[in-house]
Amino acid sequence: MIIEQPSKWLRWIYPNALWRMNPDEHAIYLTFDDGPIPEATPFILDTLKEFGVKATFFMVGENVKRHPELYKRIIDEGHKVGNHTYNHMGCMKHLVRTYLQNIDKADELIHSNLFRPPHGWMWTTSYRRIMRKGYKIVMWDLVTRDYSHNLNAFDIVRNIVLYTRNGSIITFHDSLKSIEKLQYALPASLRYLKEKGYEFKTFE
Repeated sequence: MIIEQPSKWLRWIYPNALWRMNPDEHAIYLTFDDGPIPEATPFILDTLKEFGVKATFFMVGENVKRHPELYKRIIDEGHKVGNHTYNHMGCMKHLVRTYLQNIDKADELIHSNLFRPPHGWMWTTSYRRIMRKGYKIVMWDLVTRDYSHNLNAFDIVRNIVLYTRNGSIITFHDSLKSIEKLQYALPASLRYLKEKGYEFKTFE
């Protein structure tokens, strides 16, 4: 996705997914996709601890298998985890059965009722079957685009300032593409959000 906030038609395709939480509550939900990896996740965890903030990590199963100590640290420090498929599988290039098997394989390691599809897309058949399996599908209200080569750290903070609102589900990435920019952008964003009085929440 190349937009900071998803279009309404996307919300119509997946109407029971979580796109934004309570708009009447001055709270936000921080999420991180694609980890855990040793090049990025420890910095993110250290920064969240410094600011006293909890977040939800949507994890790739094969990364959890490679770095179980990071998975354990995330859990031990009170953060939530979610399923992001076993190997960051895009739904559109695979059969529904194959996609669901990939999610099940990741769940053997991640153990969560939360799911986020890589790239934010699913076949509607996959969407319905994932919901029937009992997952909460968590999308986002604001994607920072920290992975983009066209944005720098200041652009990421600017997206936070411009687009965060009550109930926002905010997506960062603990990935090689984003970590250099997050060295500045994550603490700067957390500082701004704290100054604005937002409460930081995680999903049940």
